[in-house]
This record gives sequence, structure tokens and C-alpha cells, in this order.
Amino acid sequence: MSGVLYLVSTPIGNLADLTIRARTTLETADVCYAEDTRRTGRLLAHLDLKVTLRSLHAHNEAARTGEIIERVQAGQACAVVSDAGTPAISDPGRRVVNAVLDAGLRVVPIPGPSAVTAALVASGFEADRFSFLGFPPRSGRDRARWLALATGSGLTWVAFESPKRLHRLLADLVHEGLGDRRGAVCRELTKLHEEVRRDSIAGLAGVYQDQEVRGEVTVVVEGGPVPGGPVVDPRGRATELADAGCGAREIATRLQEELGLSRNEAYDLGLWALSGTERPS
Repeated sequence: MSGVLYLVSTPIGNLADLTIRARTTLETADVCYAEDTRRTGRLLAHLDLKVTLRSLHAHNEAARTGEIIERVQAGQACAVVSDAGTPAISDPGRRVVNAVLDAGLRVVPIPGPSAVTAALVASGFEADRFSFLGFPPRSGRDRARWLALATGSGLTWVAFESPKRLHRLLADLVHEGLGDRRGAVCRELTKLHEEVRRDSIAGLAGVYQDQEVRGEVTVVVEGGPVPGGPVVDPRGRATELADAGCGAREIATRLQEELGLSRNEAYDLGLWALSGTERPS
């Protein structure tokens, strides 16, 4: 009988955030594949668990994939963890997951801590629709494409960044026209020195210009109009969509995506456009 591949989310700082199900899964796994066996070893020692550890990182994931498939086919329970948070989200694991699924084998996620969702909800920005952009490339065309994606989205987005490169990212966003957008720099989430600082992107760039930054950093940028894009009247666009036969929900969704409006404002405009009356103040 085939076994299973578990994707186990681990704490991003506070060890008390590990779920009961995650602990049970690690306790009963035949083998645990970890991005850093030393770091995961400390977590297992804290939990007083004895589990066989094997490495799985960016440099050996391809080589480990066949081994994991053989173990799962043999009926073993294999757990995959990253250093912190959820595997395969800006961490190793995606290649293994795809290969295991392609082999017709079972993959089970064990949800838990994630810096992406923690920062998103802590920012207070619209979170019904958002983008996760991972780590910005350091230079060249890849960075230019990444910045174009970031500045070309009307949705709230989340990214990871090294504390040493935080100011450069904020300065680049200002240069690309996002200086007036609101942002949040979330540092050391769930840890003792947790900090969430909100301001305009330009304001944040000024704060971190000469400030030494330490710890894990997650950046959230609120959705809004795309810099350099055509100026669109929200009422006029809502009316166009209503005339095209769109319902209130669809109008709201389109206004959020195209103009970066909040969910409530977009839905209110949708109802107004469909009613054919003056929008109430």
C-alpha cells in the first residue's frame, strides 16, 4: 500500500504556534525531509521527538525526489518541512510535490504558520484578493520584470526581503511611482521584537534609509491605481460594466482588480450603477 507525503508548516518564530496536528504528523512520520537539518533538529529536540532526518534544499531537491517517491510507494509516511512557515512557498518542496502527484501518490498539506498571511492581516490592508511576489531578484532584467509586476498590480501584494536590501526595495518602489501608496514593513513576526510599521512607501523609505534592520522582513503594499495608467472614473467604469450586463459582485471584482478599490467601495459602486440612481453619501 502506498504511503503519503506530508507538507508540514512549522513556526516562523514562536514555537508555540506549531499545531497539534503538525506535531502528531512529525511524531509518526517515518522520515522528515528538512531544508536545514540542524534547525529542524532543534525544533524536534524542543518537542522531544526522535525522527529520522534527511536534507531537502534548493541544491539537492532534484536528487532527493526519486528517493522520496520510492519511500512513499513503499508505504512510508514522509514529512517535508522548510526552515519556517509552509514548504514550497519561497522554499523547497514544489518539485517534490509535483513529482509525487505525477506518480499518482498522495500529498497531504498540514496547514499552519505563514509569514505571508501573518503580515497581510497585520497590515490592515484589503486582503480578499492579493498577490504574493516572493523575494525580489537582486539585479538585472529579472529585477526589472519583478518591479514591473509589483507596480503594475492594482491588488494588495506581499513580498519577502532581506533586511540588508529593504531600503533599496522601498527606494525602487518610490522611483517606480508607488511613493504615495501605503505599505507595511513587518519584522520579526511572532517573535519577541515583532514590529509592524505602516506609512506611505516614501515615508517608509525615509525611515529605513539610514536605519539598521535586523530579523526576518515581510513587506505588504496596499492595492491602488497603477502608476502611469489612464485615469479612470470609478462611477463611469461601474456604469459601463452594468450596461454590459454584469451583476454587482462582478462589477465589484472588476473595480477592485482594475482600480484598486476596496471591496466595500467597489460593491457600493456596483449597487449604485445597477440602481440607476444617485449614489448615497
